[in-house]
Amino acid sequence: MELLVQYHDGSESVGPLGSTMSQGIIKEEILRDDLKYYFMSPCEKYRARRQLPWKLGVQILKIVMITSQLILFGLNNQLVVSYKEENAMTFKNLFLKDYSGVDEDDYSVALYSQQAVYDSLFYVLDQYRQLGRLSVGPISYAEEDGKLLPLVICKEYYKRGNVEPSDDAYDIDAQLEKVCMTHDPTSVSQWKAENVSFFNLEFYRLVDVKITFQLKGINLQTVRTHELPDCYVFFVTITFDNQCHSGKIKIFLDIDALSSACKNWTISGTAQKNTHYLLVFDGFVILVCLTSAVLCTRSIVLAVKLLQSLTSYDVCSIFLGTSTLMVWVGVIRYLGYFQKYNVLILTMKTAFPKVIRFCCCAGMIYLGYTFCGWIVLGPYHEKFEGLSRVAESLFSLVNGDDMYTTFAQLKDKNSLVWLFSRVYLYSFISLFIYMVLSLFIALITDAYDTIKNYQKNGFPMTDLQRFLREQNDFPPSEEGSEMDTETGMGHPALCCCRRAPSNDDIILIS
Repeated sequence: MELLVQYHDGSESVGPLGSTMSQGIIKEEILRDDLKYYFMSPCEKYRARRQLPWKLGVQILKIVMITSQLILFGLNNQLVVSYKEENAMTFKNLFLKDYSGVDEDDYSVALYSQQAVYDSLFYVLDQYRQLGRLSVGPISYAEEDGKLLPLVICKEYYKRGNVEPSDDAYDIDAQLEKVCMTHDPTSVSQWKAENVSFFNLEFYRLVDVKITFQLKGINLQTVRTHELPDCYVFFVTITFDNQCHSGKIKIFLDIDALSSACKNWTISGTAQKNTHYLLVFDGFVILVCLTSAVLCTRSIVLAVKLLQSLTSYDVCSIFLGTSTLMVWVGVIRYLGYFQKYNVLILTMKTAFPKVIRFCCCAGMIYLGYTFCGWIVLGPYHEKFEGLSRVAESLFSLVNGDDMYTTFAQLKDKNSLVWLFSRVYLYSFISLFIYMVLSLFIALITDAYDTIKNYQKNGFPMTDLQRFLREQNDFPPSEEGSEMDTETGMGHPALCCCRRAPSNDDIILIS
């Protein structure tokens, strides 16, 4: 009530005693009117002063526009994602010898003999040399200043190594050395002859061999969706991994794609004409967003910052998806004005502090089980190989997913670990499903019961509510009453606002 005290203090400083008291009462009534009007729903504001809820209309229009724009962006993003994934599969089939079409775990191909390593290594170089005659897509070598960017091949190995498994003896210098060479596809025969010694791989000290090169492509499929095609640079890395020295060399193929606007392009047909309609729609979306931005200055400042130099599809999709989520959630604010629609909001508000405290305690136990499962079961169960995988597996168990599979997939190689795994899994499932999850639901249920009782018997009165209760109901505007009398129904688009008030403000400000 500090605001009310300031009103009284300001009024008592001037004038005679009677005039001061009269001015204080008038200002108090004005303050009470403003506060009560502030906490009204859009329909109540319309009944009181016949002011159209144009802010709500802008919010709804913004939802329609942003959701439509999100759908268009999502459809276009699907084409980009599929283009990258299909190019990755294309490169694996083009450059990896004996690739089956399906990755084995996290690698693509496994090699077990020296000859297979040499064959696969030279296969990559030969395929790279005849890329123009092999690929069915618009893929070519990357160029810089009119010159082809060469392929780079590097081998990394221990500086010195001598291993004799039969004698249980080894002599290793753990310092790593790296030797690299470049490969020009136009002079491959001469290049092989001059660098025979480079390909003499000493496998007992070889750590890995990496082949890196750049390719360029154009995503032409976007023409069908009336979008201008983008040009891509693919950074391809092929790794022959021998870090384990287990007799199994894994081949990994990774690509990074960088998109940019094509420099020289010409397109004809209907694509350009339809693009103009999309530009008109985009302009209308911008206009609606600017109108909404006037209501929230802080949002427009952040939006200007976000508009600078964002060319990554992933970053744009994250921000666009999050903004759409926030826009839809923001509509709940208007439903919160009504007693019959704000049960969820009040329940979340009441239960949130208790839920946070409860999750802090349960999180300690959860982390303990996570670290324990990673250390003990990691070598024996694929779902416990990494911390993130352990956390995801345990979360799935809490929700009753893949229970039997988790039990059955444990490798029965160590009786002690097998027995520990059963105690570990049974105790975790029993504790979190039957106790932790039940208590979590009980907290939500208790908050819901509390809100239902308040709605039935009345919410505890706050100082602000007591202050507002001292005044009669907000008087409807005379202009609106006359309009209703003349037309018989008032504004046709707001007929839902003509229902009788139901003390929604009690729920709102409690």
